[in-house]
Amino acid sequence: MVRATALDGLVRAFAVDSTGLVNELQQRHITFPAVTAALGRLATGAVLFGAMLKHEDQLVTVRVQGNGPAGLMLVSANGRGEVRGLVANPQPDVAQSKNGKLNVSGVVGSEGKLTVTRDLGLKQPYVSTVELVSGEIGDDLADYLTRSEQLPSAVGIGVFVVPEGSVEAAGGYIVQLMPGVSEDESQRIEAVLRGLPHPTAMLRGGYRPEDILERIFGRDFEVLDTMPVRFYCPCSKKRVERTFLLLGEATIAELIEESASSGSTEAVCQFCNARYYVTTAELQQLLARAGARESAA
Repeated sequence: MVRATALDGLVRAFAVDSTGLVNELQQRHITFPAVTAALGRLATGAVLFGAMLKHEDQLVTVRVQGNGPAGLMLVSANGRGEVRGLVANPQPDVAQSKNGKLNVSGVVGSEGKLTVTRDLGLKQPYVSTVELVSGEIGDDLADYLTRSEQLPSAVGIGVFVVPEGSVEAAGGYIVQLMPGVSEDESQRIEAVLRGLPHPTAMLRGGYRPEDILERIFGRDFEVLDTMPVRFYCPCSKKRVERTFLLLGEATIAELIEESASSGSTEAVCQFCNARYYVTTAELQQLLARAGARESAA
């Protein structure tokens, strides 16, 4: 991923090749092609939103709840380019293509909400919600940026899925015009963007993120920094145990009873599908800790 500026800082630009990231999402969730494209577009958008964060430990979460059969889609990204995501229904029973293109809006739905949550390390995260405009994800993210940040923004993102289901190319860009850009410069950039090939066409043709920005701005831009992007989920058995503690004594007691025959209970992370097993003995230790907490409270 590349962060850059142009026109003496009056234009912010971000570009990313997210092919590896989207491939891992597809493999972890075993998504059908149209869902691969939808979740991949959302992940690409989220990692670009993450590039806008000021600090690497800050977090942005993009949630799409459409009226399509894929259901909830949610992706989180931090300022280090680390991303994880999930989809409620990875294999919906709906046509995966329409008019020769992947049926993204068909699986997402054309009505619903897009919510962006920015956790900046303050007491309360910043949350903003807008209505979906198309369910194609890219249009919805551009509309969000324009309405929420009140900055004219162009979003170009795409995912190219080959017939067997893997991802050949994924990535895109965001270009934002800051206050002070002249009308002539604005129209020039808009004209270039309208004539730009699809992001996946450029990536499949060997373009790097820097090359995409050069296609937009010529050589009149400055790269601020570059960073790798990757799938990363911070889940662990310790986190699972902490979650059980939060559920309280009654729930832990139920888990102990349910695990009596097998000797353990299983927890599955919805983001990465990692499986964790907590033994009955460990659950009993957690029950004692939960009881001590509640007594102290």
